Amino acid sequence: MIRDGGVVAVPTDTLYGLAADPFSASAVRRVFEAKRRPGAQPLPLVAADAAQVSSQLGTLSEDAARLAERFWPGPLTLLVTAPQSLAPEVTAGTARVGVRVPAHRVTRALCRASGRVLTATSANISGEPATDDPDVVERSLHGSIDVLLDSGRTTGGAPSTIVDVTGREVRLVRAGAVSWEEVRACVRHG
Repeated sequence: MIRDGGVVAVPTDTLYGLAADPFSASAVRRVFEAKRRPGAQPLPLVAADAAQVSSQLGTLSEDAARLAERFWPGPLTLLVTAPQSLAPEVTAGTARVGVRVPAHRVTRALCRASGRVLTATSANISGEPATDDPDVVERSLHGSIDVLLDSGRTTGGAPSTIVDVTGREVRLVRAGAVSWEEVRACVRHG
């Protein structure tokens, strides 16, 4: 389904997300349509592992590789320089993209099986609460998605911490499940 441009609702380690091929403009457009979301917001990505991130988005910097080794799989999103091959709507003109390796085997397996990193924006209508419940996803997005991978309720919890690793110094973008102190200690002590 992913390879054919479809949109799949998939569990992550926190909430359900919408997975699609971020290199396909038509698939990305379908994600925005399903969410009824304006195109000015970037889409986060998920991957099977750090090797998939490096092969499809570019080699991770030393700091990024260190953070990935310590916190992936898990709730740490790294903002990296986006390759030009991504659909433009994925970055919303920022030239950066957020990516993480989630601590949910189903999501990682889908990335591995489709052979690519995938979008992972929350599986809800924009402006409505994100959900950990596949039944809510089915009711709210019925007819807008092609497949729902129902893995039961997800664990919910704090969102991923977002760290920008595109500059000379790592920078906190959004506080979340991984503390900024842990991030700084990892980078500092390499």
